[in-house]
Amino acid sequence: MLLAPARLAWLDALRGPAALAVTMHHAGWTFIPGVWAEVDRRIDLGTWGVFVFFLVSGYIIPASLERRGDLRAFWTGRAFRLLPLLLTAFCLAFLLVAAGVLPAPPGLGDRPPLLVALGNLTMLQELLNLPAVISVTWTLSYEMAFYLLCVALFAARQAHRSAGIAIVLALLAVPLGLLLPRAAIGDGADLTAALLGLAVVAAVALTLLGRGTARTAGALTGGLLALALVILGSRGGTWQGVIILATMFAGTAVYRAEQGTISRPAATVAVAAALGCGLPAKADPAWAPAIVLAFGAFALAYALRRRRFPRWLAGLGVISFSLYLLHPLLLYASPNLPVYLLVLIPLSLLTYRVIELPAQRLGRRLIASGRGDPAEASPPPPR
Repeated sequence: MLLAPARLAWLDALRGPAALAVTMHHAGWTFIPGVWAEVDRRIDLGTWGVFVFFLVSGYIIPASLERRGDLRAFWTGRAFRLLPLLLTAFCLAFLLVAAGVLPAPPGLGDRPPLLVALGNLTMLQELLNLPAVISVTWTLSYEMAFYLLCVALFAARQAHRSAGIAIVLALLAVPLGLLLPRAAIGDGADLTAALLGLAVVAAVALTLLGRGTARTAGALTGGLLALALVILGSRGGTWQGVIILATMFAGTAVYRAEQGTISRPAATVAVAAALGCGLPAKADPAWAPAIVLAFGAFALAYALRRRRFPRWLAGLGVISFSLYLLHPLLLYASPNLPVYLLVLIPLSLLTYRVIELPAQRLGRRLIASGRGDPAEASPPPPR
């Protein structure tokens, strides 16, 4: 198993527990609902896990983009990081449904199949109000929106403004949430969902294939569409959706403060704004403790980032995407919690080695083979 460099091992040490927390949240309600009801009344472990993921993505994704300095390389890397396992999981889900092991995803047969495919393959199904093939992929919709915004800011040379963006998003989340408590993109808005989904595909394609002004226009259009989708399409409400974006940009602000491109007080204010405005975003007593502890776990791991982390903990982080994506598929196929965990972890290790790792290596080779053309690179953001 390939582990992250020592300087990034703290991120894997966060990803592993985050994936297990989401796994245990769903497994608890499935296998030990009475016990889990008492746990969930105090803290929502699923929320804790996904907010840790959002903070980690906020920290590492802009760093990855700027390290490459190439929008095509960034999108290629993301595609080979996410899509191979996602497509495999989709196929496995359909096989399990056909075999009667898994129930069919809610609403899957109520919308046009091509539209559902568009939503799930672009990972925007949550923000387009489309059925998800695998329920937990709702978080990938916000990750995708964040990628689009990062690309837009990079192309516009505004990527260094992450702290200010986090603060503005956090402060806007409250009034926007009060004005739009529910998604404005309706459950049956097939034409709207199709047009928005295709517009995002076109924007990314223009970013990949265009040059100069056309590439910048594609990137900016993608960013504007992403922001609109989060504001208008968040099924959990606009307040929660915008706070998720603010949280990711707060993670970016921490990265920039570490690199010395913004001040530590600016990053601190960004984190405080995202946390403070996010606490009342959901009327659930288990929500606020989960958010506070997610930010706290990120802060603790960041403080210890120069220390060595146990190899097994970092290893869990390496297979965290497999853990996260595959665990819902095993819930109905497992007789009890111990068997569930005994199958899930080795299966995730297998899919990482057989699917994720080879795909990532192929993506890196494709990126390397496309280097050398100055027209392909986008200028770095100002420091």
